Amino acid sequence: MYYDFVPMPERKPLKWPDGKRLAIIVTFNLEYWDLVRDTEDAYYAGGPAILPDPLPGNVADIPNFTWREYGQRVGIWRLFDIAEKAGIPVSCTMNAKMGLERPQAVKHCVKMGWELVAHNYVQSDLLTNYYFDEEGERELVLDTLRVYRDVVGKKATGWLSSSLRGNPSTADILAEQGLLYTTDYLNDDQPYLIHTDHGPLVSIPYSNEVNDFMIFMRRGNTTDEAVDLFKEQFDTLYREGADSGRLMNLGLHPHVVGQPFRARCVREFIEYAQQFPDVWFTTREEIAKWYLKNHESHIPTKRRRGRTQTPANQIKGRRKKKS
Repeated sequence: MYYDFVPMPERKPLKWPDGKRLAIIVTFNLEYWDLVRDTEDAYYAGGPAILPDPLPGNVADIPNFTWREYGQRVGIWRLFDIAEKAGIPVSCTMNAKMGLERPQAVKHCVKMGWELVAHNYVQSDLLTNYYFDEEGERELVLDTLRVYRDVVGKKATGWLSSSLRGNPSTADILAEQGLLYTTDYLNDDQPYLIHTDHGPLVSIPYSNEVNDFMIFMRRGNTTDEAVDLFKEQFDTLYREGADSGRLMNLGLHPHVVGQPFRARCVREFIEYAQQFPDVWFTTREEIAKWYLKNHESHIPTKRRRGRTQTPANQIKGRRKKKS
């Protein structure tokens, strides 16, 4: 895969549908973590822990497991209620084991007609674990897509890797399976094309900064500070969007921002953003389908200089499983 390196001043203005200035994606991450794993190594569960002292994977970590389970049992329903009362669509990522083990939230999304994004098989099994085993990576992706289809009732159109840890080959695998977009990349405020051997894939950038893990768990911000951060991000992108449309993503986890003393930052931000004209609350699939039809008016594909890609020898080296 490769994508053209085209900095903002070299692009044509991005014109969202109906003259919108800013597209907003509100992302609720529906994630499942195994209680134990068959390993004596420290258990990486795909995100910050509420108690930081690591335990071996084969030892049950009750506090961390149940803290995360709070999001599945309570927090996500608080967030769903905020979105429903605001009348906005949401984009929910879903790992396969969430669909198998905790299907209630997934079924609610299906009922509401909200977007569900394939999000790996389980949070603790990163694609980077298969960096030297591309067939193993492909098998994990295919297993995830199979469960998605069985649980959601249709094929997935997009992908987010656990902890954003995809590989250079991931985009090719996704395009090969007919997906439209990936949201693993953090490098833009607008969508762009990733070119693969199986056709283009739209990059719809995620944000690890406008994200409750970063705001609350890593930086220790308060709920008021989170509201201010969301507004600051919005104000700058909205102002810039007058000349060329921008994209804002909120990355939210129900066991973090779904806590009673934090949830209002989501509600207050949505209420704030809804006061402005030309704001498009949307989903990744809507953006991807639109961009595939309109990308030439933004970043023409004839550009080939300054491309970012994985060196051929690195790709070749990944074909063989590391001994």
